[in-house]
Amino acid sequence: MPQKLTLEEINIALKSLTGWEYQNDFFIQHFVFKNFVDAFGFMSRVALLAEKMDHHPDWSNAYNRVVVKLRTHDAAGITEKDIKLAGLINQLS
Repeated sequence: MPQKLTLEEINIALKSLTGWEYQNDFFIQHFVFKNFVDAFGFMSRVALLAEKMDHHPDWSNAYNRVVVKLRTHDAAGITEKDIKLAGLINQLS
């Protein structure tokens, strides 16, 4: 099982994760796209990546907006898996 990170480790990681915030034991980022198709395309790319990593985000979509929330549920908090996925998501956006 992945190990939950300390608040200090989380804060260090956030310095390298542009746009991500830490709220209520989740990494959260709000993405805005040109239109629904671009937002949905982004979600599709993230879905393929998440499936490959076997680490799936909580998220929502409304027209051109996507909110992504990351947390390792097995560890009840943030782990290295979340840091890695957040960085890869940033590369896709």
